[in-house]
Amino acid sequence: MERRQFPYRLYLVTDEQACLGRDLIQVTEEAVRGGVDLVQLREKKLTREAFLEKALRMKDMLDRYRVPLIINDNLWVAVQCQAAGLHVGNTDVAPDEVRRMWQVNPMIGYSVEEEVQIKSVSARHANYLGISPVFATPTKTDTITEWGLDGVRQIRSISVKPLVAIGGINKANARHVIAAGADCLAVVSAICSADHPAHAAELMRNEIEKEIKA
Repeated sequence: MERRQFPYRLYLVTDEQACLGRDLIQVTEEAVRGGVDLVQLREKKLTREAFLEKALRMKDMLDRYRVPLIINDNLWVAVQCQAAGLHVGNTDVAPDEVRRMWQVNPMIGYSVEEEVQIKSVSARHANYLGISPVFATPTKTDTITEWGLDGVRQIRSISVKPLVAIGGINKANARHVIAAGADCLAVVSAICSADHPAHAAELMRNEIEKEIKA
């Protein structure tokens, strides 16, 4: 997928705990109303049946807004709920294997944590690359590299793939990350934990659009 074919700008990665006791579907819907245009459902602790039940609820809501649903690292759930795609890391099922097993041309995201992964077979079969993390974040502690803005610039100089930046992204640094070469910003707690998720998403989306138009 070329950059011009990737229209998404604000990507919500869900986190039940970060919602601070509020309903995850409701928080996500508020975020979509504020400007989120791509959602990844990430559930590491649920059984696959419980994950599927939540995915079906999420997709039903997102379909009303025509926002694609990406499932994190569970191909079975992604296929069963007819999600738009799957996001994987370097220890998950490889993107080329996903394409072989799921022959509906899904959107596949692949997280890169080392420079060697950027030109790998997995990256080649991905629709977009997740730069993870840009800045250190308590929501993801099992990472290898903290890329920083220089890392984003480095990856942009190497790859023509759409880049989705995640990790420590907030309103204060959003424009800087886009200016460094990211096409889309992925956030977790900056929206999920906000008092008003729709407003938080709107502020973030506004920063992104300002930099794109600059």
